[in-house]
Amino acid sequence: MARFARLKVLQTMVETGVIPVFYDADLEVAKQVAAAVFAGGCPLLEFTNRGDHAWEVFSELERHCSRTLPGLILGVGSVVDPGTAALYINCGANFVVGPVLNADVARACNRRKIAYSPGCGSASEISQAEELGCEIVKIFPGGEVGGPPFVKAIKGPCPWVSLMPTGGVENSEASLRAWFEAGVACVGMGSNLVTRDLLKAGDYEGIAARVRSTLALVRTIRGGK
Repeated sequence: MARFARLKVLQTMVETGVIPVFYDADLEVAKQVAAAVFAGGCPLLEFTNRGDHAWEVFSELERHCSRTLPGLILGVGSVVDPGTAALYINCGANFVVGPVLNADVARACNRRKIAYSPGCGSASEISQAEELGCEIVKIFPGGEVGGPPFVKAIKGPCPWVSLMPTGGVENSEASLRAWFEAGVACVGMGSNLVTRDLLKAGDYEGIAARVRSTLALVRTIRGGK
């Protein structure tokens, strides 16, 4: 069962502006990354369903977070079918993210009051996701579907949409400013935030510092908000 209400999760996504995206098959590494992300000031972490037995790592990570990082909202990414969504929801996922839109995943998440952000790449897909109850829609792959100009074009006729690009979001002022000024609600950041070099070096303090500086940059771009 999720530890956080859906409204709390969605509000935190918008307020924080950044959702770190990460996967590692090693539970101890995952624990260290979760602690580093939280120490960097980010209360959100998306653990992706990328490898064999990923759900087992996630389950133990959520148990760990509930004890030692109770303020961290842990969700799952790379979910493409309702069975996988249900598995992670029963392991405590507080939100579900996917690279594609799946109506059955939306229904499963709605049944359990879990926030679902499906990957969409067109106005029609975004509209369909909203009809299915999705509040924050993932734009994926962000760079390839059109980047910030795509977001701006969508929000012209549909200013009510809340979009979260993942893919094509770089850890630089130019990239983040372009996305936020186009009107995104928040951004998902994977290896551009939790970098392979930092992971390989076991530099978790470096990860925390990178998260901290990214959040500060987003606040500056948003005018201190």
